[in-house]
Amino acid sequence: MSFGQANAKWRRGVLALVLGMALASCAPGSFQIGSRTLGWGEPAGNVGGGNTGTLTPTPMPQSGGEVFGRGPVPVALLLPLSGDQSLAAVGTSLANASKLAVAFIEANPNIAENITITLRDTGDRPAGAINAANAAVAGGAKLILGPLRGDQVAAVANVARGAGVPLIGFSNNPSTAGQGVYLLSVLPDMEMKRALTYVKAQGRRGLAGAFPATPYGEALATAFRQQAVAAGFGAPAVYTFSGPGEAAQIVAQAKQQIDRGMIDAFFIPERASAPAFAAALASAGVTGDAVQIVGSADWAGDATINATPGLAGAIYPAVDEAGFNAIAGDYQAKFGSRPHPLATIAYTATILANVNTLSMANPPYNPGLLTGASGFNGRDGAFRFLTSGRAEYALVVKKVGAGGAATVDGAKL
Repeated sequence: MSFGQANAKWRRGVLALVLGMALASCAPGSFQIGSRTLGWGEPAGNVGGGNTGTLTPTPMPQSGGEVFGRGPVPVALLLPLSGDQSLAAVGTSLANASKLAVAFIEANPNIAENITITLRDTGDRPAGAINAANAAVAGGAKLILGPLRGDQVAAVANVARGAGVPLIGFSNNPSTAGQGVYLLSVLPDMEMKRALTYVKAQGRRGLAGAFPATPYGEALATAFRQQAVAAGFGAPAVYTFSGPGEAAQIVAQAKQQIDRGMIDAFFIPERASAPAFAAALASAGVTGDAVQIVGSADWAGDATINATPGLAGAIYPAVDEAGFNAIAGDYQAKFGSRPHPLATIAYTATILANVNTLSMANPPYNPGLLTGASGFNGRDGAFRFLTSGRAEYALVVKKVGAGGAATVDGAKL
């Protein structure tokens, strides 16, 4: 199978990625659909964000059975392909990305074909994910990739642990990680670590953050507190809100400390409420020179964020877009639509599952190899799994400007 001569340059780039993964693995060692945020188990929202394109669910097998790959090691891919249409559209995009990765493996004579993937539908409920996981175990899977939502990952984790099968989930809910359960996603603590390290280097000294009163917001607030201490800041001011209408009240509470120079960096990670907080800060006479506004990876590609005057100069951590851009053209050509930004996770997971030193190990995908300190290189950049099951990613820092967001600091762990 070939993608054609026009893709030769891209293939060489991905081959370097795959070989890098193989070498690295030898080392010891509010459910929100935005641009990058997914997995908290609440009702699905709009599949949008600035660069997602239009996704339409394609009919897929309800209980599994679609098989791709020709290798000896069975791997299960668990994704929502039915039920809620928005969620199924994301699941379909991830399934397609996995197929694209397998096609790349098959097209490269320098890469061994080690895995066969069985795609299984989880639907949009934990019960569906449990059924899919039980079928995967019964089918002899040595590794489970997915599911997508946090509640489904938590449900499948029990099945996987009971069978001794490692699981690499796609949720960004850190509470679902643990022994034998790894999360291949950008987690709140990593976002906060990257952003806080950057603002510290820029000379900022006092922190405040406003977080929604949701499970996702609570996880962000916890990560904010913990990473602020780790970065050497004093205890930050933390505010909780129920809706954007409370932004002016929170800014009024913080204003005295801002005026005294005790707060010079304000974290507003929720994409939907960020414009309201920017407007409240501007109305209070707070300038960007006095207070650095800091967002989250959920801001990436959002047209409203980029078009809000009060957010000009704001920064946020994000995955490097180079990996997404590298596969977007081939995905469009093969499947007739633009991939969801999370498609890079499924692509990376598939290539990772095929790596010789992981798939052909005895036992395959054992913790000592998966948690090697050197980590791996994936479509979203360098990453490594911790023994806790959480992942650390090398993230860039972007700054919002008139023409959109531009990278101001390269990818770093």
